[in-house]
Amino acid sequence: MYRGRLAPSPTGYLHLGHARTFWTAQQRAEAAGGTMVLRNEDIDAQRFRLDFVSAMMEDLRWFGFRWQEGPDCGGPFVPYAQSERGHFYRAALEELRQAGWIYPCRCSRSDVLRALQAPHAGEEEPVYPGTCRPAHGTIFERLETKGVNWRFRVPEGQGISFTDGCFGYQQFEAGRDFGDFVIWRHDAVPSYQLAVVVDDAAMQITEVVRGADLLLSTARQLLLYRALGLIPPAFYHCPLMNDDSGVRLAKRHDALSLRTLRARGMTPQMLRQSW
Repeated sequence: MYRGRLAPSPTGYLHLGHARTFWTAQQRAEAAGGTMVLRNEDIDAQRFRLDFVSAMMEDLRWFGFRWQEGPDCGGPFVPYAQSERGHFYRAALEELRQAGWIYPCRCSRSDVLRALQAPHAGEEEPVYPGTCRPAHGTIFERLETKGVNWRFRVPEGQGISFTDGCFGYQQFEAGRDFGDFVIWRHDAVPSYQLAVVVDDAAMQITEVVRGADLLLSTARQLLLYRALGLIPPAFYHCPLMNDDSGVRLAKRHDALSLRTLRARGMTPQMLRQSW
């Protein structure tokens, strides 16, 4: 059975671009007679706010989203908030350590600070130069966490390809298009890349619908699926929505947030017709 998901982060108000991508996800689930899962991706403690959680739920319901599993209604794969799923992420991290896929890194925090959130087009971290990378085959005896970030060692030169439901065939090369990436921060928090792979697999998601700015992240995540012995879902990346000046919508664009548009008297039907 088809299983899709809505996976917003409560780090700001949902905007019209979120709504269009989520609506595509819901339509695809309904067309397949499947189940929609709502997951609260609230692991970014530096930007997470409780009022954003309540606003997120209110805005989703107002716009017409419906889900059969989630933080408010439960389901077979509870909990549905990432802040409550830490033991799943630690188990995956330990599995990667035992298999020799990860290593500790003490490099600059500039890219590490972005590890919690989904990367966007034009905001990708530079290819890691391998400063802390150990010899191939090195397996660390324990998961040292104090002052240490853990990186996933990518197989340099290996091609990663997949067929996207919207954009067609995609191919990337590990070590050229992206380097060793952070999967666990020094403050004991998993990265976006690790958390979504673990959760999508555990919740048996069959198709991930999200924005086109995450195409490169899909290549990283396919490596994690492979390393963890998990079957990846299908992927459908939606075109991004821009404002009138051609800039990609972000949560800082309050003028196009669902809450602002609702306050102006716009209805969900009016907004969907504008698409």
